[in-house]
Amino acid sequence: MKAFKDRFDAGRQLAEKLSPYRNLPKTVVLGLLRGGMPVAFEVARSIGAPLDVFVVRKVGAPDQPELAIGALAEDKRVVNEEILRRLEISERKFARAAAAEQRELRRLQQRYRKDKAGLELQGKTVILVDDGVATGASLRAAVMALRAFDPKKIVAAVPAVPSTIIAELREEIDDLVCVLTPGHVDSVGSYYQKFPKVSHREVQTLLQRCHETSPRT
Repeated sequence: MKAFKDRFDAGRQLAEKLSPYRNLPKTVVLGLLRGGMPVAFEVARSIGAPLDVFVVRKVGAPDQPELAIGALAEDKRVVNEEILRRLEISERKFARAAAAEQRELRRLQQRYRKDKAGLELQGKTVILVDDGVATGASLRAAVMALRAFDPKKIVAAVPAVPSTIIAELREEIDDLVCVLTPGHVDSVGSYYQKFPKVSHREVQTLLQRCHETSPRT
């Protein structure tokens, strides 16, 4: 039997594991687009923290798109210099790989941010939420970008994380909270009974609902 009915059910189960963070000051929940938002919505409501969306784009290596050589978020650009040196990727090649992601990032920012100010995360505890992890590449890219905002603490909160990559993830974040740690994962959707695509409209609706009821930090 699959562990979660849908993303909202996963969020409620995940929120129970996050009780130590309930009603803590200077804490914010960030949902990763787009699948992480329904999960993050339930987490934010349960722990009494404001919800926002983290618009991030992974910059993949030219011949290995799953391997993050950098990440873009808001006005931040983070480069993994060690991997660039190891793969002998020039600054010019990185810029070319980042260009398409930068255009998509701007498009998404216009959709979700509009006239809102950028994220203010310095000195805050950030709970970064996604709907699941398979390889961990997207989550690592998000954490890489998030570090540039100088938060006090980064907590990755994900309903299910393969046991094979937990140790690696813990090296990059301050805390990892999950419900399940399966040994093998075919896809994130394999955790769920219902796993429909999350629409842009649904993301906007969830943000509006949470902003109307959540405290601000």
